[in-house]
Amino acid sequence: MRFPVRPLAAVVLLSNAMPPAQAGDASQPPPVIVTATRTAQTADETLASVSIITRADIERRQTQSVPELLAGIAGVDVAAQGGWGKASSVFMRGTNSSHVLVLIDGIKADSATLGLAAFEHIPVSQIERIEIVRGPRSSLYGSEAIGGVIQIFTRKGREQNQVYAKAGAGSYQSQELSIGASGLREGTDYSISAASFKTDGFNARQSTPGPFGVNEPDKDGYRNDSLSLRLGHRFGSDTRIEGHLLRAQGNTKYDGLPFSPNQSDIVQQTAGVNLSSRVTSAWHTRLQFGDSRDEADNFIGGAFFSTFNSRRSTVSWQNDLSIANDQLLTLGVDWRDDKVSSTTNYAKTSRDNTGIYLQHQAGFGKHDVLLGLRRDDNQAFGVHNTGNLAWGYEIDKALRVTASYGTAFKTPTFNDLHWPDSAFFAGNPNLKPEESKSAEIGLRGSHAWGAWNASFYRTDIDQLIVYVSDPITFKGTMQNVNRARINGFDAGASTELAGWRLAANLSLLEPKDRDTDKLLPRRAKQTIRFDADRQFGKAGVGLSWLAQGHRFDDTANNVRVTGYGILNLRAQYELSKKWTLRGKIDNVFDKQYQTVHTYNSPGRNVMISATYTLD
Repeated sequence: MRFPVRPLAAVVLLSNAMPPAQAGDASQPPPVIVTATRTAQTADETLASVSIITRADIERRQTQSVPELLAGIAGVDVAAQGGWGKASSVFMRGTNSSHVLVLIDGIKADSATLGLAAFEHIPVSQIERIEIVRGPRSSLYGSEAIGGVIQIFTRKGREQNQVYAKAGAGSYQSQELSIGASGLREGTDYSISAASFKTDGFNARQSTPGPFGVNEPDKDGYRNDSLSLRLGHRFGSDTRIEGHLLRAQGNTKYDGLPFSPNQSDIVQQTAGVNLSSRVTSAWHTRLQFGDSRDEADNFIGGAFFSTFNSRRSTVSWQNDLSIANDQLLTLGVDWRDDKVSSTTNYAKTSRDNTGIYLQHQAGFGKHDVLLGLRRDDNQAFGVHNTGNLAWGYEIDKALRVTASYGTAFKTPTFNDLHWPDSAFFAGNPNLKPEESKSAEIGLRGSHAWGAWNASFYRTDIDQLIVYVSDPITFKGTMQNVNRARINGFDAGASTELAGWRLAANLSLLEPKDRDTDKLLPRRAKQTIRFDADRQFGKAGVGLSWLAQGHRFDDTANNVRVTGYGILNLRAQYELSKKWTLRGKIDNVFDKQYQTVHTYNSPGRNVMISATYTLD
């Protein structure tokens, strides 16, 4: 194997010590990623297709939301139902938005009722980095990881004590405030950060005709207040214990159908305790206890309407065994318990899942091989097995080819299974998990001038869960009836030219329903993103250009959403060692566009902020 495989116990030191490599700069080590294998590797070691967004990227792009950060990343498509704080669907490699596994500091962070993660409520001010892994990962993580995995890491303590604060204001009466501190002393590291973002917003949705149409031509505001805490201590060089918390709460307004909610109070929270230890020179172990919550109180015109709360408790135990030179065996068990509390009377309100997994990573000269197997036993549907096989070959020091095949699955949600029987809908407790098979071949290069990668893939999904209604009674339920085939191509490249840092991502997609030959809804077939940044002494400037082809908003492909292209500009200036002034103009040409039919997107908007940092 070209590089040593590092156990997960080393990830804290590696991720804090290694800055991301810049294109064309061979002196900088490549970034470290843990999500692809649950062990620490550099990005060019992994056999998976990956992307990394760092804290430096977030600050340079001056982004206000996670959906904005993810838009245009290779293999990722975002469809937003309005502005900030509104429901946003994230599609990976053309799979459903519920086929993306979302982790926050290693803890699953989706809703047990909807089966979706609320990306729109995760505060960017609390994020240290985001790791994106494309392709199936159920063999490591279980349910949801059909299209890929997105793991968000909150801020960590650093070797040097630091205090920071930020204040900003902009269009739509938007305001942001944040303050935090981090440091390390005598083996104890800490990080604490509080932040607030609020905006008056704009009209989230156009008026639609008919007795069940939408007609709320008002501003749909949003408020998000958040707190993150992290405290860790290292005992000698072999053992570390750490606790972490991320909590976001606020209010979002939106345009609802008649007699349906148009405002929600939300809470998103994850918390955990991790213990990692080097038992012997060849054995590392890690134990994690986690808790995640997704809570919403919904209102109509200020009057209470409903509550949907889900809570997940988790325990994970992972062991990494170095069994020979360039060979690492990972064995682990995951347990989780999901509970639902709601004004809706679900037929069942809890279920648990136990998963055991094994992964073998090995290097043989220029060849790298990975084999992963997992068995999940779920209280709702029984046993499910998944696997993953990957191979890599180093053609030369600058060029590498990879190939992989994996299976994955997605469990039905509480809404799918246990929604109470009513006149128009009932849950279906006989549903089976959605299943997928994926194959991929990729080629990547790393040169003195920069880096590039390209991947072709195919994913077949069976037993897709869809809504089916009786044509006579109009009563509906969920059934395993659809099949999909997705063919796609991802590519990315980065370099430095005349002082400019340049990066480009391209995604080409053919996501089809195999029974109707129609395109799957809300997914663009073509996406391209281009970023350029340059530093001129104390001043920095940059731009991002995102363009997408058309998409359809319905399964019959009758409702077409036109493609678009938007340009964002940004700049920053270091007033002193402690003060930095930043400003941006998004959607410079005030393009009127949609990613979901009838839902508006932000027009031209400006944001200016000042940051104070004391080291």
